[in-house]
Amino acid sequence: MTELVYYVATSLDGRICAPDGGFEAFLTTGDHLAAIQHDWADTLPSAFYEQSGSTAPRERFATVLMGWNTFAAGLGVTDSPYAHLDQIVFSRTRTDADVGAGVRVVRDDPRGVVADLKARGGGDIWLCGGGDLAGQLMDDIDRLVLKVNPVVFGDGRPLFAAGYDPAAFTLETSRTFRSGVLINEYVRLRSET
Repeated sequence: MTELVYYVATSLDGRICAPDGGFEAFLTTGDHLAAIQHDWADTLPSAFYEQSGSTAPRERFATVLMGWNTFAAGLGVTDSPYAHLDQIVFSRTRTDADVGAGVRVVRDDPRGVVADLKARGGGDIWLCGGGDLAGQLMDDIDRLVLKVNPVVFGDGRPLFAAGYDPAAFTLETSRTFRSGVLINEYVRLRSET
């Protein structure tokens, strides 16, 4: 079964970026990176593989979903951050002309897009961010993987925007690292019907 996985870095207070929209406070060095490279290798940007002269895997994910703000955070560095995956960016105002090759901008209902991707099968779907898109897709998220960083922002974009019904998840694994990062993986509890 194809899963929608919200795999994202977060602060201790549930923010996916600082109040100024920055990500600099999230740890980019430390022992947690080896675990990410091993367990979540296809979430690393294509540039990582280009610089190392290796090929990006597609072991877990086939598609990455991003809201415009998440995608735009990397503009200026690259216009196709995950070229090894099918990249879909949701925006009501932008078009394919605003992105690089291999990135598709859609205005469609995110839930319909996810339903179509799940029906096709294949690799899982990575919800990269942001919080607005995650809030819209709450009912469709099968798994949460939170890279909890040892920082408190006090404000900034929340992990989930408001407007969804409560959802229950169960902790499947939790790993602690000397860097202070925790990687917690949760699976949605679904009622038997």
